[in-house]
Amino acid sequence: MKNPQKILAFILLASLCLGLSACGKKPPEQNSAPPEEKESEAQKPAGDPDKKAILVVSFGTSYNETRAVTIEAIEGAVTKAFPDYEVRRAFTSQIIIDKLEERDGLEIDNVKEAMERLIADGVGTLVVQPTHVMNGFEYDEMKEAIAPYEDSFKNISYGLPLLISDEDYAEVVSILADETAEYNTDDTAIVFMGHGTEHEANSTYAKLQQKFDDAGYTNYFIGTVEAEPTLEDVVAAVEKTGAKKVVLLPLMIVAGDHANNDMAGDEEGSWKTEFKAAGYEVEPVLKGLGQYEGIQKMFVEHVQAAVDALKA
Repeated sequence: MKNPQKILAFILLASLCLGLSACGKKPPEQNSAPPEEKESEAQKPAGDPDKKAILVVSFGTSYNETRAVTIEAIEGAVTKAFPDYEVRRAFTSQIIIDKLEERDGLEIDNVKEAMERLIADGVGTLVVQPTHVMNGFEYDEMKEAIAPYEDSFKNISYGLPLLISDEDYAEVVSILADETAEYNTDDTAIVFMGHGTEHEANSTYAKLQQKFDDAGYTNYFIGTVEAEPTLEDVVAAVEKTGAKKVVLLPLMIVAGDHANNDMAGDEEGSWKTEFKAAGYEVEPVLKGLGQYEGIQKMFVEHVQAAVDALKA
């Protein structure tokens, strides 16, 4: 029979040698780079800064005719003014995007799709220009959608919506007054219908009304479909002028669904039928803001400011 003490000593010695051998090996996880380094690598700008694009972001419209003379006209003006940039389009309304694809076979990117396409194409310098009237929910949501992609561009800048600075308001008043001069008679009230929003930016409408008043256009009125001033507010204000005729125009980039139905529709409750019921002669004008060359020029100016910001 073998000596038990010698066997035990042998087992202990073998175990010690195996342990020392294992200590010489690196743990498997140390063979890969730390997560922080990988994330840092992923955030490096991937695009070529000399490959430049302007992404024009609009809510969109399913009315093809008004899209051609408003959104496409703005995009065309931007394209002409910035030949060194590729101009691309995105809509924020998925409902409109889906409708256009199903009805017309027209494919338009939403903001996320547009950003992914820009990155895939290697664009490194990007200007984002919304065609929104104000910096409300649509503008906020646009910036939130773009934020995760910002680090994929060497340079990125945002143009501002239509009405931001005091100069913007003064310019819009001047443009709209000129464009509606043919209707501006003593017995006519000129009424603009805006969308309206629960966002604090709804104050834009009251400020624009004040700018019209200050400029002496006291027969010009601003109302909204979904907020304040309401249609009832506008009807009450028009009554005080002694006007006999009301001209209705959209205070929206396109003359789409709201303009055709809520403003100019024959159904009960439309602005047209309500003013008629109040005893006025009513003339709807289906012309979106984007159709006016002066408004197109303003968006070009906002793009220019964003381009200049890239150089600062």
